[in-house]
Amino acid sequence: MSTLRNKVQLIGNVGNEPKITNLESGNKVVRFSMATNEYYRNAQGEKVQSTQWHYVVAWNKKADIIEQYAHKGKELAVEGKLISRSYTNEIGVKCYVTEIVASEILLLGAKSGDTSVNEIQAETEQVTKKDNAIVETPDNGNPKGAGQEKKKSQRTTGRSTSKRNQEAA
Repeated sequence: MSTLRNKVQLIGNVGNEPKITNLESGNKVVRFSMATNEYYRNAQGEKVQSTQWHYVVAWNKKADIIEQYAHKGKELAVEGKLISRSYTNEIGVKCYVTEIVASEILLLGAKSGDTSVNEIQAETEQVTKKDNAIVETPDNGNPKGAGQEKKKSQRTTGRSTSKRNQEAA
């Protein structure tokens, strides 16, 4: 249960083009907003959409993945932790910010552009090995679906064989 103390999981859409910053230390950081939607019916029975905005920060290899594959509107799942910080802006006003520092990123939705699934999978393996992060690809042509179709056909074949055995008897 101690791993649940500061954990956030969101599924939503990238709200703006991610802003990439290369630091002098050699690290890379990306910041972007993310919108999550909730739907409910009001007292009059009308469907209402409520949108919440979140600020997400990702570092190094995760930042590379976001830079390459996540653009405005892209659906993502993000897991991370909440941090709160403050800073003084250019006009001297103290600002407070709450952000999600991403520890895992999952690319969702349809594949966009010319990026092949194999390129995403190769990048995923590199990130998983180096940063112990989980970054997965969209389920386009996923093997799970194919396996389920096979099972159905095997079950169907099994039934028809059973019927033939019963008819023969």
